[in-house]
Amino acid sequence: MTAPRKIIIDTDPGQDDAAAIMLALGSPDELDVLGITAVAGNVPVALTSRNVRVVCELCGRRDVKVFAGADRPLVRQLVTAEHVHGKTGLDGPVVDEPTMPLQPQHAVDFIIETLLAEEPGTVTLCTLGALTNIALALNKAPEIAPRVRELVMMGGGFFEGGNITPAAEFNIYVDPDAAEIVFKSGIPIVMMPLDVTHRVLTTKARVERIRAIGSPAAVAMAEMLEFFERFDVEKYGSDGGPLHDPTVIAHLLRPDLFKGRDCNVEIETKSDLTVGMTVVDWWQVTGRKHNAKVMREIDDQGFFDLLTERLARL
Repeated sequence: MTAPRKIIIDTDPGQDDAAAIMLALGSPDELDVLGITAVAGNVPVALTSRNVRVVCELCGRRDVKVFAGADRPLVRQLVTAEHVHGKTGLDGPVVDEPTMPLQPQHAVDFIIETLLAEEPGTVTLCTLGALTNIALALNKAPEIAPRVRELVMMGGGFFEGGNITPAAEFNIYVDPDAAEIVFKSGIPIVMMPLDVTHRVLTTKARVERIRAIGSPAAVAMAEMLEFFERFDVEKYGSDGGPLHDPTVIAHLLRPDLFKGRDCNVEIETKSDLTVGMTVVDWWQVTGRKHNAKVMREIDDQGFFDLLTERLARL
């Protein structure tokens, strides 16, 4: 048995973020969650840090350390997504307000301190929202970059285009300047774009399998997904909506579920029309150095089987 992989989850819950956190907490043999850091994105940071603790308590994991981070992008005004996630970010189920405390340390300082304290190449960053906290940590302590084992992120798109503008995916659009810093950092990056996440749809049958588990966490997740999917069902006309963020955790657990290739990825930060676009050199036409492994394919049923199995462990 190998030791569990050490991870930090950086997130802005969001119902799909909640599913990712539950997938990680349901996999303690494989993943050691050193801490969860909250960032402004889907909703303001006061709510994202609240929502992380709601999810931890639903999972019976009050021991998880939760840290509040950046309350706005590096240089831009915050854009949020209450129109998708509801006013709390976790609309759907009725949940108790969390009683577990936030840690007093700022998320950025926790990320830096942890990466400097752990053996180099042992900590993976799992980013489910805007990359503001990671960029701030890199700006404050650039020496952490070579110590990161890998950064696995949900963000961007190529063939699928964008979901907040025609060109941009939401997580990158919220803070493209932070994304540019991360993609130029030299950290090994695995990118889960919309091209992957739009293949994992929360169909009624899949949501009912989760609800049938019957635990508080699973029932709450089913209710979150029913609320969350309503926006995408109307938008795309599909049976269910894309479940974006858990693909990050699933890749750590079952990399065989995914296929992609090494590419160069540049972030558009200047154009009013395409700001936040991930310019992916999928066809290797620019000669620019590869800086990310971009996933394009996923075994969607294998993914949902994994998610359902791990939710049943909570």
